[in-house]
Amino acid sequence: MTVCRDCCCGNALKHPSTDHDAQLDRLRAEIGDGHRVRTSVCLDVCEQANVMVVHPTATARRSGARPVWFGLVLDDAILTDLLGWVHAGGPGQAEIPAPLELSVITAPGRQ
Repeated sequence: MTVCRDCCCGNALKHPSTDHDAQLDRLRAEIGDGHRVRTSVCLDVCEQANVMVVHPTATARRSGARPVWFGLVLDDAILTDLLGWVHAGGPGQAEIPAPLELSVITAPGRQ
C-alpha cells in the first residue's frame, strides 16, 4: 500500500480533524502479512487528500489485477473498510465493499 504524505495528504492544516500519524501507525500495525505500507511524495491528486493506493499481490497482478486508488481517506470507518478489504485479498481477489467503493478515485493520467 502506498500512502501519500506530502503537500496535502497528511497535512494537519488541510485536514485538522484527522490524526494523520495515528492513521499511518494503524495501517502499519494492521496491514497483515504479505503487505507493507510505504509513504510517497505527492501523487498528484491533491483535491482528493488523503490518498492511498492498494497494490495487488504478485499472484493477483500476474492474473491482471491493477492497483486501486482511494481518495478522501480521512476517518476511521474508511480505514477499517480499507484494511478489511486488504485482509480479504484486495485488488483482483476480493470485491470492494460498497461503502469503500465511494472512495475509489481514478489514478492520474487515466482519465
